[in-house]
Amino acid sequence: MKASELRDKTAEELGAELLKLKEELFALRFQHAVNQLDNPLRIRAVKKDIARVKTVIRAQELGADEV
Repeated sequence: MKASELRDKTAEELGAELLKLKEELFALRFQHAVNQLDNPLRIRAVKKDIARVKTVIRAQELGADEV
């Protein structure tokens, strides 16, 4: 997922995306704990996607304050 794609979304869509990514991270951690995870690098990618979403949400919050 690219940050430019995220910037085009609304706050509600970003919130939904964040929730979806957190649920995916939970599932991946659970799979990792029971040794059923095929690609452990996916955990890192999901964490970075969560950080991207949070960064865009915060940037939108700060941008709304300035206007």
